[in-house]
Amino acid sequence: MTRRVGNQKSKQPYPRVAGPRRRFFHSCPTGVSKMSTELTIRPLTPDLWPALEDLFGMKGACSRCWCMYWRVGPGYRKRPAEENKAAFRQIVTDNPPPGLIALKGGLAVGWCQLTPRDVLPHLDREWRLKRVDEAPVWSISCFYVRVGYRRHGVTSALILAALQTAKRAGAAALEAYPLDANKTTSASFTGYVTTFQRAGFKTVACHVPARPIMRHDLKKIALNK
Repeated sequence: MTRRVGNQKSKQPYPRVAGPRRRFFHSCPTGVSKMSTELTIRPLTPDLWPALEDLFGMKGACSRCWCMYWRVGPGYRKRPAEENKAAFRQIVTDNPPPGLIALKGGLAVGWCQLTPRDVLPHLDREWRLKRVDEAPVWSISCFYVRVGYRRHGVTSALILAALQTAKRAGAAALEAYPLDANKTTSASFTGYVTTFQRAGFKTVACHVPARPIMRHDLKKIALNK
């Protein structure tokens, strides 16, 4: 199976993430909201496209992006929203799933993009996020949470499910690029440092003070049954 970067097919497949029926349910440790225990988190497969479409709405989550930024860079802004939407839908259709969707009942309330770093070429063009090494890491590269469900543990639940998914796919480590809220007031579509710290991520590089590169060594993750 081939994968696509933007509209271009790559030469190598990457490991398939957890299948469309794998779900993640969460216990409620100290500091995690009750809402996060009521979520079902699934890989984004074609049958769930309508749920993602409803979640992203007319804005395509943010500024008509449709999760194309790390694939094509700022050029996504020069393309019609429908072109970005169609490109991302093709990625979803082609499989493997490019991320995880959080559902509360039948309503999609959160999303995180989860892929091997290699399928997001703009990460390597962003000097702030240049590679630490040549390890074949996976990346959590963006989040979107529905208005009304923010600050209720949805992002934390998605991170925990991402760790399990990347581990099952054979990744050695999972990487993230959050903002440090103590050093910037900017909004973040990549999450915040404290959320990843609580999940066990460690800073492995920091090219600018407000945006470290964080990793979780997946050897330390026990798979849920």
